[in-house]
Amino acid sequence: MTITPIDIQQHQFKTRLIGYEKGGVDHYLEQLAEELERYHRQVQELKEELARTKVALHEMRQRESTVKETLLTAQLITEELKSNAHKEAEICMAEAELEAERIVHDAENRRLHLLNEIQEIRRQKVSFESSLRGLVEGHLRMLDIEALPMDEKVPVTQLVSEIEPLVSEVLPGTNDEGRQDR
Repeated sequence: MTITPIDIQQHQFKTRLIGYEKGGVDHYLEQLAEELERYHRQVQELKEELARTKVALHEMRQRESTVKETLLTAQLITEELKSNAHKEAEICMAEAELEAERIVHDAENRRLHLLNEIQEIRRQKVSFESSLRGLVEGHLRMLDIEALPMDEKVPVTQLVSEIEPLVSEVLPGTNDEGRQDR
């Protein structure tokens, strides 16, 4: 049986000539003591449970704080990684652009070098054609001289002296007598 504060206030002890019935009062007090003991145990259990709950709450708050700090750190690291990746990409792009510019510059230099070589070859071609033309014309004159009558012929030494400079221009490896040096 549970005793409430109202039960205690409204409880009526039976009276006897001299006072209340001792057995009823003792019995009621015993019930009251048991009920108070039970309440006391419940209060103690609730206090212990409250203490455990406070400890658990404190631990949960610490965990929550740790989780928040971890999340914040993770966000900062993520942002830093993104920033570093962006910077690295910019550096790679700048290096690639520099390399591309270097390649274009080298190609332009090579193109100019080849153009100069082509111009030199063309100049040499014109010079060679001119020298060859002179040589051929000299040979043609010689042939014309051979066809002349003997009294109109030019001496061979004169022809050789006219042709030698032409031959040495066309064939730079010849000696003064028109033969190739070995």
